[in-house]
Amino acid sequence: MPLDPSLNSLGFAKPPSETRVVVAMSGGVDSSVVAALLADQGYDVVGVTLQLYDHGAALAKKGACCAGRDIHDARRVAEDMGFPHYVLDYENTFKEAVMDEFADSYLAGATPVPCIRCNERVKFKDLLETAKDLDADCMATGHYIQRMMGDHGAELHSAADPTKDQSYFLFSTTPEQLDYLRFPLGHHASKEQTRDLARKYGLSLADKPDSQDICFVPNGNYAQVIEKLRPGAAEPGDIVDVEGTVLAQHKGVIHYTIGQRRGLGIGGLADPLYVVKLDVDKRQVIVGPKDMLTTRTVPVREINWLGDDAFDAVPERHLSVKVRSTKPPVEAVVRPLSPTTAEVDLLTPEEGVSPGQACVFYDGDSSRIFGGGWIWRGY
Repeated sequence: MPLDPSLNSLGFAKPPSETRVVVAMSGGVDSSVVAALLADQGYDVVGVTLQLYDHGAALAKKGACCAGRDIHDARRVAEDMGFPHYVLDYENTFKEAVMDEFADSYLAGATPVPCIRCNERVKFKDLLETAKDLDADCMATGHYIQRMMGDHGAELHSAADPTKDQSYFLFSTTPEQLDYLRFPLGHHASKEQTRDLARKYGLSLADKPDSQDICFVPNGNYAQVIEKLRPGAAEPGDIVDVEGTVLAQHKGVIHYTIGQRRGLGIGGLADPLYVVKLDVDKRQVIVGPKDMLTTRTVPVREINWLGDDAFDAVPERHLSVKVRSTKPPVEAVVRPLSPTTAEVDLLTPEEGVSPGQACVFYDGDSSRIFGGGWIWRGY
């Protein structure tokens, strides 16, 4: 929140009624509360919901679409709070920018994070441009992350509630986008605070459960969606050990992920085996002991740097990094190789580091996020 008393709560030197804000409304509790909160504060709110996918099309079965429910929930909030609401059809954009890459990355043996690509290529790109076309002063979302003003402009910071922090999924937000974006929930102490606000505003979705799955994979079955997007992708092959000995057969590489232990169909072994590599060209799932999953050196590319100087201005940076969304940041030395590539040395080796995941940079002494990049191959 701005400290300058001449600025409103969104950081503009004019009354809320003269400040237009487009709110990206997913139909969930968080973005609905943001819209209701800003409308209650007197802002000129415009709600926008993106039609991104059709569950029926994604899963190849009728009646599976629940995206309609989310759109209905968002529209109802807008009606209750008295601000306009628009639904934009972004299905083609979403499929080309997010779903196709998700399928191709998975088939290449990577473990993609499509939510990051969606923020980067759809919400914070196309939708942000739409907000500007609507003459909005800024765009607000329900993400749990903080935007703070520093000596050199807007900075990205972790959410006040570490259990809800979404910084891992927002590392690719550019400085230009950060200038325009607002995250009103980032300073909240807990999700229950947000639900309390939903009840305060009489929103019928106050107790709506959080979505736990990727939006176009509603039941968590990645393979089913990939088979629909890429027919014939689930070709059978061998499960082999690191020496190449065939131990079992599988029904398709897409059914496996790095670090997986269960469901391999290999029994009678003294020590458990884990998936340590996927070789798509040979249609092989390679398994090995757990210690083969540990990684110390992580190559990273497509780096989005949010520091105050050029990323490659120094030979190395001592930062904390997060290589999986569910793991806490760990100490590391980041060695820039170019403005957008680096080698990251983890002081404590991590398990399950996989190509396709993000490596996000954190300031070890504060809540600031310095961006990050994509892990592109494993050693």
